[in-house]
Amino acid sequence: MKWKLKQVGDQPAMGAGGRSNIASIKPRGGGGGRVTIRRAPNSKPPFTLSALKQAIPPHCFQRSLLKSFIYLIYDLTLASVFYFSATYIIPTLAYPLPLLAWPIYWALQGCILTGVWVIAHECGHHAFSDYQRVDDTVGLILHSFLLVPYFSWKYSHRRHHSNTGSLDRDEVFVPKPKSKISWYSKYLNTPLGRLGSLIVTLMLGWPLYLLFNASGRPYDRFACHYDPNGPIFSSRERAQVMVSDLGLIGVLFLLYKVAMAKGLAWLICIYGVPLLVVNGFLVTITYLQHTHPSLPHYDSSEWDWLKGALATMDRDYGVINKVFHNITDTHVAHHLFSTMPHYHAMEATKAIKPILGEYYQFDGLPFYKALWREAKECLYVEPDEDSHEKGVFWYKNQF
Repeated sequence: MKWKLKQVGDQPAMGAGGRSNIASIKPRGGGGGRVTIRRAPNSKPPFTLSALKQAIPPHCFQRSLLKSFIYLIYDLTLASVFYFSATYIIPTLAYPLPLLAWPIYWALQGCILTGVWVIAHECGHHAFSDYQRVDDTVGLILHSFLLVPYFSWKYSHRRHHSNTGSLDRDEVFVPKPKSKISWYSKYLNTPLGRLGSLIVTLMLGWPLYLLFNASGRPYDRFACHYDPNGPIFSSRERAQVMVSDLGLIGVLFLLYKVAMAKGLAWLICIYGVPLLVVNGFLVTITYLQHTHPSLPHYDSSEWDWLKGALATMDRDYGVINKVFHNITDTHVAHHLFSTMPHYHAMEATKAIKPILGEYYQFDGLPFYKALWREAKECLYVEPDEDSHEKGVFWYKNQF
């Protein structure tokens, strides 16, 4: 079944500038129904950031060192339980039970370590505690063990939050206009090509971004998160980028020693595959937060911070929302108030939704279906041909 994104012309809701803000994904070639998608507003919001903050209970902005450590210890305890189960129980199982037990371990451990990754991400936002050195120390340790350059990504991610939705200055998942996409892109937008692209993206997208700035904003020279002298970082950030590199070197040396003692196959099964699961979820979460047929992007003539922060999407991952500390279904609030700890984000989201109104974006489509849809429908961005708002870009897929 093929789907086509098109404007709905029958009594449309109207957005800024008199444009229809309803789109639908509809099957071509017969069969199936129409899935209506309402475009997010792209006009200046009728509320301010201050008004949103006043609607949130004050305690939601309070960071508790004790509470944050409780969440972290809980995650690390579960990770330890799964580790000992894989180390001491799975090897004792009679064949073919290990063939079932290992994938279960990889999935569970990968999900828990994704939660650990999220806590380290909170450290980078200074949302873990009131103490910056504590946050940076905890974040550096956790992210290093997950092979993430903590300070390097902290700085580039901070710029993403400062420039969300900007085609000129956002740092990651920056969509390209039709004129700049690769010539072979249309040939990949087939079921087989899409599947291959998703597999490569989920498995390698995160390290490729860190190494080669894949899907990141263009720079005038080679950009890499491991290069202290690269264009991503300012001169005052370079020393801490080197600290991140040293942290990774230390962990890689430790992994080398473990491989020598336990064997490479053991290390891959216990650590490597769960890390691939973490990387896959990380790409999935961030991609789906910023990629959706209803979300606008802006050039410099239309972008402002609040409009960009609102051009994000909350998603529903079911039971693993809690495992991921609700980074999945409270992302809009996170972009508005990034220093708010995750354990208050759901309450804050409920408080601001009445004020946000149609500016709040949520899609409850299961994430695996959303991945497939967005990979098909969101290939490039362009302004609507008949719109006077040439600085507002929407996802499209027609060649």
